[in-house]
Amino acid sequence: MRDYSRSWVAAARTSALVVGIDPSAGMLHHWGLPDTAAGARELSLRVLEAAAGRVGTVKPQSAFFERFGSAGIAVLEEVLAEARQTGLLTILDIKRGDIGSTMAGYADAYMNPSSPLCADAVTLSPYLGFGSLAPALEAARRWGTGCFVLALTSNPEGAQVQHATTSGGSAVAAEVVAGVEAFNAEVGSPLAGVVIGATAGETAKYLGMDPAGLQCPILAPGFGAQGATVDDLERVFGDSFRSGRVLVNASRSVLSHGPDRTALQVTMDEISRVLGQRLRLD
Repeated sequence: MRDYSRSWVAAARTSALVVGIDPSAGMLHHWGLPDTAAGARELSLRVLEAAAGRVGTVKPQSAFFERFGSAGIAVLEEVLAEARQTGLLTILDIKRGDIGSTMAGYADAYMNPSSPLCADAVTLSPYLGFGSLAPALEAARRWGTGCFVLALTSNPEGAQVQHATTSGGSAVAAEVVAGVEAFNAEVGSPLAGVVIGATAGETAKYLGMDPAGLQCPILAPGFGAQGATVDDLERVFGDSFRSGRVLVNASRSVLSHGPDRTALQVTMDEISRVLGQRLRLD
């Protein structure tokens, strides 16, 4: 059985940076590549080549492959396999969330090591109720695949649901975080993490959460192109960031430097350096 809870710690020691692989139509055009599955493949493999040995984790966005149908899915399978070969961890951004056998089907597709679409970790949406994620959490327990559950995301529309108060008086986002921490305590390992945006500011505290005190890994979107800085990361996440529990996602701020491998590597190195200056790893 794999154990993502061990792997993400090692990856964070290589770099807190998680490089997004987002072959959107706009990014492919920026790179001078066709808006096809072949173009997505070229961009993705170039990013993997640049990232190998520099960062610990990459995050392919599934939607940008799915839009090409079966050809795009085949490319995604190749990207996941190539990342594995180069020693990079993968967080597959799928944001799946469903109930019963359907959720179990998603878990089998993306978390079962026998599937060609299996990643080291996946993103999950709990907004059909945290309990609806039970099949995916069971898959994590069974196979050691990690998962990051959306809690307090960086998009402003998320507040409509995430800031809402449950019948028990807690914010929805806070209950999601509590559910993840409870699962990890039950299995005795931080297999599950949460997604909290680096742009959250003081919102987490207002909603009754303490990101600085979490023991689970935190995937933090919003850095770079969305405006969050290293100071924001330290302000929002405190000790969680300084001790290496925050994985900082950057996509456009890396990919916008174009297809030149050296330019990509210099950008990754600089972001990793800036993040690393604030870390206090044992």
